[in-house]
Amino acid sequence: MPSLARVRSPEPGAAILIAAPSGRALAAAARRAGYRPLLADFFDDSDTRGFCAANRLIEGGLASGFEGGSLIATLEAVAQGEAPCGLVYGAGFEDRAGLLEALARRWTLFGNPPEVVRSVKDPVRLAELCAVLNIPHPRISARMPRDRQHWLVKSAGGSGGSHVAPAGTLQAEGEKIYFQRIAAGEPVSILFLGDGAKARVVGLSCQWAAPAPGQPFRFGGSVRPAGLPPRLETRLRRAAEAITAASGLRGLNSIDFLVEDSEYTLIEVNPRPGATLDIFEDRRGSLFRAHIDACLGRLPRRPLEFAGAAAAGIAYARREISFMPEFDWPNWTSDRQKARSGLQPYDPLCTIKARAAKPARARSLVDARTELILGSLEHTQTKNAKRGKGIAP
Repeated sequence: MPSLARVRSPEPGAAILIAAPSGRALAAAARRAGYRPLLADFFDDSDTRGFCAANRLIEGGLASGFEGGSLIATLEAVAQGEAPCGLVYGAGFEDRAGLLEALARRWTLFGNPPEVVRSVKDPVRLAELCAVLNIPHPRISARMPRDRQHWLVKSAGGSGGSHVAPAGTLQAEGEKIYFQRIAAGEPVSILFLGDGAKARVVGLSCQWAAPAPGQPFRFGGSVRPAGLPPRLETRLRRAAEAITAASGLRGLNSIDFLVEDSEYTLIEVNPRPGATLDIFEDRRGSLFRAHIDACLGRLPRRPLEFAGAAAAGIAYARREISFMPEFDWPNWTSDRQKARSGLQPYDPLCTIKARAAKPARARSLVDARTELILGSLEHTQTKNAKRGKGIAP
């Protein structure tokens, strides 16, 4: 892998590779920053194509995750005829540092080096690091605890909440799972930039879940600002700074906490840009450029500022859609399912976004818009079914 210390910032208009399960948010951020995104992801959503200079659907699908052969072949295909300045990766690599190493042999990675990802996503090493830094962290266990009602089962390197479940629901054990003691509090995430030693906080947000059968903690959405008491926010910022200095985090990262009153517990470190990109969306692309610069060891001189409040949530299908109809998508939707695609209940339909003066209003707008979209789609389904177009009512 080329030394990032010797890599210059890409010129405006440069092509840049992006690999993520759903790459629209990163592609849109890259486009706003003046780059030409070359995207490989699992969804190929209808609006994603508009942000990309080129894009390809990765074979295999989300259920199996990234596989070296298909991902590298897809990236090489999408980069054909181009000279990409490097590769930005999103979620899905937390348990595949070896694949990141393979990617780094072909392209400059704008993100955390594989060894950093491997370190912060190892639950034992993270627990040990938190103990050394005096950061509250739940107890973990490699074996099923006797009092399983007080524990969660998680997949090492998992992301998005879908891999988390009450320990008592576990049917079989595997080498990638571990157990984490349940902690009290509401979920809060801190987004920050790291240069390998120092951190600059971008902002804090609150998260909510969208439970599905077997997935009680599946990610539902997020809203900023978090509105925490100043003293507690300072403690979370210091925790992010300490983790960055100790582990060498680079670029955009986030840390998930649970907060209750004046106390907090660190739950996960996410060593890559994540789901809160939509609520820290900026028109000039400064956040994406800051990610690239931070990977090269340069933090912004001034804090990035985001006015007002913003929220984004995922609208999940409430019933089967065997044949997605043509749909007039509002401009506050993203990640839009393509016409004629098929969905099962609980599959993601689109992302809903909202801005407002206050976070409570932004969150309520997302909820209302989600109901509007789902109701409108179901109305369209019913009409089409009556016309004999083959969509299950």
